[in-house]
Amino acid sequence: MNAVAVRNHDVTLVPQSGRVIVRPFIPSRTPVIASIIGRALALSEEEAARDLEAVFLEFEGRHFDLAQMLMANFKRVEHHLFTGRPLTGTRKLLIGAHFSGEYALESVALFNPSLVAHPDQSEVPEGGLRFIMSLRATGEGHISSIEFRTGVITACGDIRLDPVSSLVTEASVEPNPTYQKDPFLVKLHEMGFDNPHSRDVMEPLPKDFTRRELDTSVQRVRREQRPHSPELNATLTRIHWLADSNYEMAFSDKHALSERVIFPVSANESNGIEDARFVRFTEDDGMVRYYATYTAYNGHAILPQLIETEDFLRFRILTLNGAAVQNKGMALFPRRIHGNYAMLSRQDDENILLMLSDNPHYWNDARIILRPAEMWEAVKIGNCGSPLETEAGWLVITHGVGPMRKYCIGAVLLDLEDPTQVIGRLQEPLIVPQGATREGYVPNVVYTCGALLHGGRLILPYAMSDRASTIASVSLDDLLNALRP
Repeated sequence: MNAVAVRNHDVTLVPQSGRVIVRPFIPSRTPVIASIIGRALALSEEEAARDLEAVFLEFEGRHFDLAQMLMANFKRVEHHLFTGRPLTGTRKLLIGAHFSGEYALESVALFNPSLVAHPDQSEVPEGGLRFIMSLRATGEGHISSIEFRTGVITACGDIRLDPVSSLVTEASVEPNPTYQKDPFLVKLHEMGFDNPHSRDVMEPLPKDFTRRELDTSVQRVRREQRPHSPELNATLTRIHWLADSNYEMAFSDKHALSERVIFPVSANESNGIEDARFVRFTEDDGMVRYYATYTAYNGHAILPQLIETEDFLRFRILTLNGAAVQNKGMALFPRRIHGNYAMLSRQDDENILLMLSDNPHYWNDARIILRPAEMWEAVKIGNCGSPLETEAGWLVITHGVGPMRKYCIGAVLLDLEDPTQVIGRLQEPLIVPQGATREGYVPNVVYTCGALLHGGRLILPYAMSDRASTIASVSLDDLLNALRP
């Protein structure tokens, strides 16, 4: 048995159904949309004002800017209008309300957390650390998004979470983002659309091009190449799909981190943004950037994606490239190793692999470094977030799946200079589902997407049976002593 004492902190994050955003609620059939608009147009101006006032009385206090959201949804159906007369702002908002609905982000679960040091450490008491926790929030239809919490680890190792707002807001998506031509071409090639049609679109574009420039080039090719062949239509559709999968978003700094939510934007993540593994990455020149790998899910297929941010206000969402970009559970090391970026992954859904690259967006060669060894991980193993650097080696928190699909949390130690070398491994799990932690949406599961080190302790947030989350801590010395051969 591992002689590692685990301290369970009195911190539990449970789903709150009252945290809602406004989403489009638009029927798929055009006649139904027209009928709804017709009923709104049939009202007198007084009736429209009365009905809109009732909507605001009931819902305005649950959102930051309800009018803006309703107007955005009006614009989504505006092309269905069958009247040429100008509409008042009241009428537009009322129509928008008919095509809007509230979505409870975390009504099902708030789980799979990761921890990173906050970029702002001002006014933190001596010996403490302010942190950011990311969480996977899941609501109706099992659609997942990313939420955030903040808190402080005190000098004595206590955990204090900041108050959580009942209001949430989505980011504003940049309508004209910038793309890098080389990665875009590589991804088109990987998708099997490196053909004369794609070259006609891409060749005139500069090294760094905007979405507007891309759309103009696509429209030119559509005009010049008539009649449209199935291959042309498929190629242009995939070019737009790829562009939609790479986007930029920003939040207002007036909103606290707990009020910001990254909700699915592109088609490839329409059914969820799953299991973001955030890491504070330090470049060789000292520049700090936060990365997160996550799994985009469209209801049929998964796609590993990358998030970049420096301040948790502005985010870039990017596709990852290369033959090794497969399956789930990619986790970036927090710094380069001998000039290369390093990433853990699990392409084969069974083992842990290591990849090295000179670019964080390209991953090709993968090498197995860990296979299941103990009964509690006999089905498969994977990482539980980015490796943590210690003097003894790279500390990797792992998860193992054993009999009855029971998930446990373990740990391994990799060599600092050569992380393909495993120099220590727990024979028994560090945390197991037991008691109340084994009951939930998916029973018998404990899981984390990233821990951090502070004050000689491992601070380990983890999810309990895919429903709620908590935080534990472990003496780093005790854990390393158990890991060393």
